Amino acid sequence: MKKLHTLEEVSQLIEQGRLLSLAGDERSMSKLPKGNWIGGSTPYFMDEQQGKFEQEAIYVDDFSSFSEDYRIVVYTTETIASITKDRFDNGFTFLVIPAFSQIHSHYALHAGDFEGIYDNPVLGWVSGIDLDSEDKPTVYNGLTGECSSDVAIALHVRIPDGKMAQLEILNIHSQDSNSPIIEFEEDSFSARECLIDGIRQNFAQYISENNIDTKPPITCSYSGAVINVCVKEVNTDRGQVDFYAPVFKGREYKFATPLANYAEEFTRRLPENDSNMAFSCNCILNFLYGELKGKKAGFPGPITFGEIGYRLLNQTMTYLEIVDIN
Repeated sequence: MKKLHTLEEVSQLIEQGRLLSLAGDERSMSKLPKGNWIGGSTPYFMDEQQGKFEQEAIYVDDFSSFSEDYRIVVYTTETIASITKDRFDNGFTFLVIPAFSQIHSHYALHAGDFEGIYDNPVLGWVSGIDLDSEDKPTVYNGLTGECSSDVAIALHVRIPDGKMAQLEILNIHSQDSNSPIIEFEEDSFSARECLIDGIRQNFAQYISENNIDTKPPITCSYSGAVINVCVKEVNTDRGQVDFYAPVFKGREYKFATPLANYAEEFTRRLPENDSNMAFSCNCILNFLYGELKGKKAGFPGPITFGEIGYRLLNQTMTYLEIVDIN
């Protein structure tokens, strides 16, 4: 079921009462009937054969086989912190957030402080657009038929006793051992001054003067897990660097090691067995920088404008497995 379907095929699945996560171009998503589904906009995908740009088909993840109960909840910036209180004891929360929105920024900055955020898997993705269009990223509440560019939509799923939801984060980027240590002075999606090996410097000027390739992200270690922050723009005129995810005060960052071949690195790092796979998504920056259109890299799923693995992630692949408890 994890594949691209025609609008007619998806409509039939919805009418059968299936519990679905859907991803597709807004022109197709807006034609779907009401039902037990949530979704987001993107025209970029990794299917079973290759990365592709597709505006007619819709990607389907079917959660029906392991869902014993579910609830769909809409969140605003005022209510999103309660997301951990609305979930089931045994299950997961699947969250879709529209890119470039206020709730996107709010979640990115504050999710790490939500009570109990790491107690059960919170995963999902940030919806996007055709990069050559002027569309707005949207999320969809299948129960009501509503779409929005301002709220987040969550699907809380309860799974059977004896099974466990397991969230995995695959980051093919690693910290460059030769990188200086970078420290920022506030939690923000942009930076001017920062400390580079303890010396205060303008970050945009430092990147420009040292001819640093900003396709590899800057990285931070969270208890051994490498978390990426991707550079959106380096503006030396304004003396400012903008990011796709926030940097945080009090943490040490390093530049990532450049990759020779994205597709080969994903192939090398993937687990051999994907039989328990329930969902996967990969980042638009991996898709673009790795030139993954027409290449097979990673598990099938939507190509997203950010990944959710408890907190907002960049330039990663996340996936969910439903496994038996031994």
